[in-house]
Amino acid sequence: MDLAYIVSGLSVGVLVGLTGVGGGSLMTPLLVFLFGFAPATAVGTDLLFAAITKSGGVAVHHRSHGSVEWKIVGLLCMGSLPGAIAVIVGLEYFDVPRKELATVMGNSLGVALILTSLSLFFRNRLKQAGLETESHQPGRFHHLQAPATIFVGLGLGVLVTLSSVGAGALGTVALFFLYPRLPTLRIVGTDLAHAIPLTAVAGLGHLHMGNVDFVLLGSLLIGSLPGIWVGSHLSAKIPEYFLRPLLASVLMLIGLKFVWPMFARW
Repeated sequence: MDLAYIVSGLSVGVLVGLTGVGGGSLMTPLLVFLFGFAPATAVGTDLLFAAITKSGGVAVHHRSHGSVEWKIVGLLCMGSLPGAIAVIVGLEYFDVPRKELATVMGNSLGVALILTSLSLFFRNRLKQAGLETESHQPGRFHHLQAPATIFVGLGLGVLVTLSSVGAGALGTVALFFLYPRLPTLRIVGTDLAHAIPLTAVAGLGHLHMGNVDFVLLGSLLIGSLPGIWVGSHLSAKIPEYFLRPLLASVLMLIGLKFVWPMFARW
């Protein structure tokens, strides 16, 4: 076990506990920029890391709070799991060279981080927009909720498999807009429950491709689990209005760093 990886897992765990933002948004860029891992290895390892760490959270939401909307989870999975499988099969079928795979995943990671940053900045506004639409035209768009949820799941499946980012922040924002009258606790529990099968399927696909480092995975788990516990207890003492904009700004800068080479070539 590498002490540096354990400390990184601890640091990311604390931030996840403090902000509720998915670990992929923080962990994957850290592995790429600080430790020099290839994007494919960082993404594959982080996906299995997310599947394991999120399982405990879902157990709490389901057993203690009853805050998982399983029907919505099923609709999301109808889109996300085929999307994740399609990406893995496509990458393996076309036998994408490592260099090109690194470019594709780096760009996907950058886009995912930018979208996550925007979702943190505008989450409350999007939720309010959903509530206003519902109050002005109650029930009018209910028939579109199911297909829209499946479509959101499909987008998340593709994006998460390519970047390991999006299952948390982006999924939560989409559910806030589609189901504005659901309490926040149920939105969070539902999104968390959906993230487990998605990250597990995508992570196992990357494992089959050889994109998982088990020494790294074990080290991250050792550090992150106590880190999440510490961060969750600290979250009540640090104001959200300060943390979220700060984190969103950092994620935006990292995302732009990932996608900048793509624009520079143009």
